[in-house]
Amino acid sequence: MDGRVQRSLVQTIDWHLVGCWLALVVIGWLSVYSSSHSAEGVSAFSLAARSGKQLLWMGISLAIGAVILFFIKPYIWEEFALPAWLFVALLLGLVLVFGSEVNGSRSWFHLGPVSFQPCELSKITTSLVLAHFLRTPGFRLGRFRDLAMVLVVVGIPAALILAGGETGTLLVYVGYVFMLYREGMSGWWLVFMFAFIVLFVTSIRFPLWVSFALLFLSLGVYFLVVRRRVRGIVARRDFIWTLIVAAVVGSLMIMSTSLVFNHVLKPHQQTRIEVLLGMKEDPMGAGYNVNQSMIAIGSGGLLGKGYLQGTQTSYGFVPEQSTDFIFCTIGEEFGFVGCAFVILLYVFLIGRILTDAEGCREPFTRIYGYCLAGCFFMHMMINIGMTIGLMPVIGIPLPFISYGGSSMLSFTVMLFIFLAQVKHERRYF
Repeated sequence: MDGRVQRSLVQTIDWHLVGCWLALVVIGWLSVYSSSHSAEGVSAFSLAARSGKQLLWMGISLAIGAVILFFIKPYIWEEFALPAWLFVALLLGLVLVFGSEVNGSRSWFHLGPVSFQPCELSKITTSLVLAHFLRTPGFRLGRFRDLAMVLVVVGIPAALILAGGETGTLLVYVGYVFMLYREGMSGWWLVFMFAFIVLFVTSIRFPLWVSFALLFLSLGVYFLVVRRRVRGIVARRDFIWTLIVAAVVGSLMIMSTSLVFNHVLKPHQQTRIEVLLGMKEDPMGAGYNVNQSMIAIGSGGLLGKGYLQGTQTSYGFVPEQSTDFIFCTIGEEFGFVGCAFVILLYVFLIGRILTDAEGCREPFTRIYGYCLAGCFFMHMMINIGMTIGLMPVIGIPLPFISYGGSSMLSFTVMLFIFLAQVKHERRYF
């Protein structure tokens, strides 16, 4: 005997995360009913209403979460991670051919009364496969072969999602950078990624010479900061090559920005970015949703107008208010205090996931936890930023709150897989 004591079921489950999940889905259900009750005119529990359907998906998600937590062996998720990833990649390819186009993106399968997006499943399978590969003994992100494997795992579903026009989900994949940084990726990669984003924006907004000046100014600062720390002939040679590659890649990106913007992005996506960057005024078109959303949030004041009392919400001034713009319902009816409470719930959720991940002995659980936290963070940041005019309107749900069965189920499965892994780790102390 090794002296370990087996913990009870109550001790092994992180009830803080379960409680946070429950609070968010209840807030979501109340907000969905508030945003649609005037137009639908039926009970909040009626399956003919969006709130009734959302309540049904809440029950289904809870039941599936309980199965994951109590009945499925935790090692199954790693064992079948790669086959599941291949299957979802196949679905992402098939949806481009047989899927339905909704709001400019071909990413939906409609099977009778049920619709779902394979890209929601891809976040689960990609996170599991990344955790599976990175936990392998000897795996190093600094080695080209291992880094290339990571790029393939993330790049294939990302490319298929981009081909379908679902740019919102594609941006969520950026959240994996936080996990890669935790697992040993150099912090300079984060700096370079941020710099390339800035170059992309400036290349759209300003003349190209501004972007080139910014690129070489950044490389000059990097050279002055790092050069004194480089020791040895080989290290200096690698340092010079890094600067050359960064200059070449940055220059190519600047020169190809117009090609990507005009031929890869769709017209409605171009317009949304132009409105966000102040290049075009469109108060009744692409900017209408954001303007009405900011009016709704601003009119809520400190404490809000009260539940079911929001005029912007009740009279349907904000399109897609129960899905992508549901945060403005909370802002109008519960004001700054309600918005802050919801944001703090997300901060607690993400922080608790990271705390549990760091406390785990098994690398698979830690890596998957960071993937999960990164996905939730990107969804929260993009969706809320979208409703207050800080991000382009790209159609991305607010986890556990926005209306939709696919997103509710996928977010719940992601979270409860992590809860099951943590439960397994906490069996003994």
